[in-house]
Amino acid sequence: MSINIRFDLKQIKAFVRVAQLLHFKRAADALFITQPALSRLIKALESELGAELFMRTTRHVALTEAGRLFLQECQQVFRHIERGIDLARSAAAGDIGHLTVAYNDFAINGALPGILERFKDLHPDVTVELLYMPSHEQYKAIRDSLIDVGFLLGPMTEPDIASLPVNQERMVAILPSRHPLAGQATLRIEQLRDERFIFGAPSGWSLFRDQAFQLCQRAGFSPNIHQEATTSIGILGLVAANMGVSLYSECAYRIQREGVVIVPLQDEHAQVQTIAAWNEEYQSPTAARFKALLGHRAAELHA
Repeated sequence: MSINIRFDLKQIKAFVRVAQLLHFKRAADALFITQPALSRLIKALESELGAELFMRTTRHVALTEAGRLFLQECQQVFRHIERGIDLARSAAAGDIGHLTVAYNDFAINGALPGILERFKDLHPDVTVELLYMPSHEQYKAIRDSLIDVGFLLGPMTEPDIASLPVNQERMVAILPSRHPLAGQATLRIEQLRDERFIFGAPSGWSLFRDQAFQLCQRAGFSPNIHQEATTSIGILGLVAANMGVSLYSECAYRIQREGVVIVPLQDEHAQVQTIAAWNEEYQSPTAARFKALLGHRAAELHA
C-alpha cells in the first residue's frame, strides 16, 4: 500500500515539543517561533494525517489517543535519526566500518595476528575480513582496489602501490630431525648445496622462491627441487617425512610440527621482510585508521 504523506521534520518537531510541554506558548518559545506559526504547523499536520492530535481549551491542552500513539512513533523516529547521525559520524571518522585484509603464510604466522589484535582493541566496531592470498596475487587485488590492505613479501617493487615494513625476520633452514646438520646452532646456505629441497609450489610461492633461489645462487649453486607443496603445513610435513630440506622465515618457530628442526641461516642476505601495502588512490576512513597503526608499527621496527 502506497501512502503519500506531505509533512516534514519541522512539523514533527513542533508536534513533539507541544506534546512534551502541553502548552502552545511555551512550546513556541522553545522552538523560537510565534504561537500562531506553531498553531498553523500543528493544524497542517493534523489535516494531513486526518486526525486531531490535541484536545484544546483556553486553559488546557491534552493529547488525544491518536496524538498519544503518534507521539510514541515520532519519538522512535528521532531516536533512529540520532543514532543514524552518530553512526554516520563514526563511519566518517573510521571508528566503524569494514576492512578487507589479505595475507600470506609468513604474515599470518608472523606479525599479522598481533597487529589485528591491537587494531580490534582500538576499534572494536570495525569488521575485519581476512583473505588468504599469495603475494603475487595481492599486487593485482591492491591495484584493483579489491582489498584495503595486503600483507605480503617485500620489498615493494610496484610504483603505484604504497607500503610500510611490518616485520623483518631471518631466513631459516628446516631440516628433518635426523639430519646430520640438525644439531647446528646456525648454518651457511652453502652447507645445503647437495641437499634435496622442498619448496612451496610456484602458484602460491613464486616471490619467496625467487628470494630463496637468489640466496642459493649467491652461494654458487642452484637448489635441487625434489618436492613441492602448496601450504606451509605441507612443506613441514614433507621435511618431517625426510623427503628433503626447506627454507622458510623464522616464523616457522610458531608452527608446531614434530620431526623437524629449525636452524637459522648466517648469510646477511637471508632475510624475509613482510610489508603492508595498499592502493593510495583508494582509502576509506577505516583503512586510514588501520594504516595509522601500521605507521606506528613501522616506526617501532626502525627504533
